[in-house]
Amino acid sequence: MWSYQPLSGEGAKKHGGRFNRPGKSALYTSLDPTTAWMEAQQGFPFKPQPMTLVAYQASCTDLVDLTQEKTLKTLGLTKADLACAWEYMATQGKEAPTWTLADKLHEMGFVGVIVQSFASGCHKENLNLVLWDWADKPPHCITVIDDLGRLPKSGESWKTIDSAL
Repeated sequence: MWSYQPLSGEGAKKHGGRFNRPGKSALYTSLDPTTAWMEAQQGFPFKPQPMTLVAYQASCTDLVDLTQEKTLKTLGLTKADLACAWEYMATQGKEAPTWTLADKLHEMGFVGVIVQSFASGCHKENLNLVLWDWADKPPHCITVIDDLGRLPKSGESWKTIDSAL
């Protein structure tokens, strides 16, 4: 739905995510197309749904690599904390440990994390980059690769039949 604004972070802000609570923007990206596919198809492993993949050029500093056991230990976390059932916790009015972690890291001046994907079927080599701050210039530069201008230019492409009537 956000393919016409692939740098907005608005979907994550509206609904929240593993590393951002509702109301806080985040840009969720994967480091390879297979991981992006698995992330987007969560809940539909045997019935893939249509999707748009967007490629990014990224050059970021101030990231925390949460794939390193030493880093997790320093932060007082485990891989299980990262893999928490954050959506279920949110519906129960509980604080997801990954939200607390994201807030803490952001307050410390970090702009994002590299983390293993916890989507069904993913393994330790399936990695995501999640950003809380990004721009079109260094040191947190993220740009969309769309040399041929194929991405939609507005939300009009997502009109439903009902809204068109």
